[in-house]
Amino acid sequence: MSNQKTDRRIVRTKKVIREALTDLIEEKGFELITVRDLTEKADINRGTFYLHYQDKYDLLKKSEDELIEGLKDFIHEINPSIILQSNLQNEPLPFLVKLFGYIEENARFMKLILGPNGNPSFQDRIKQFMRANFIEKIMKDLNKEELLVPMEYLMSYVTAAHLGVIQQWLASDTKQTPREMALILMKISFFGPAHVAGLKEA
Repeated sequence: MSNQKTDRRIVRTKKVIREALTDLIEEKGFELITVRDLTEKADINRGTFYLHYQDKYDLLKKSEDELIEGLKDFIHEINPSIILQSNLQNEPLPFLVKLFGYIEENARFMKLILGPNGNPSFQDRIKQFMRANFIEKIMKDLNKEELLVPMEYLMSYVTAAHLGVIQQWLASDTKQTPREMALILMKISFFGPAHVAGLKEA
């Protein structure tokens, strides 16, 4: 029981520190933040901070790692056959709704690090993660001989486009619901930009 209490306390402490990091990035930008700023904002002592993190860069890296670990929870729900056979009867794929729900829960922090003044290396990590765990899994059964463009360019386009949709949603303060965003992403992915823009018949 004591271990459970300790674990919960650690989780709460890390959450408070990450919230302090998010507040301070909004207020002054990451580069100007000091450990003293973080401890004062989180109302903890320096010893508690250094018990979990080496410095502010380690805090940022571990916060990003936690986000990616959270995304991994959705991988096992991806079923390529169901995705490719979907006829979009105004019902989004459940795993996409959950994915956007997770992004919404972490919207403030993700908006900052995926925004124009965010961390470019994290954007690259997100793209690599999406490609390896989502895009490749969905596209692995495609007939390579029927592709109209080389696979590597298709993968790059889809990955960048999906991340762009997420960034736009975060920039708009997640005004659409996760369900609405799942439908938007599915329509763009299935029908293509030209069709959803009204330039091409299905």
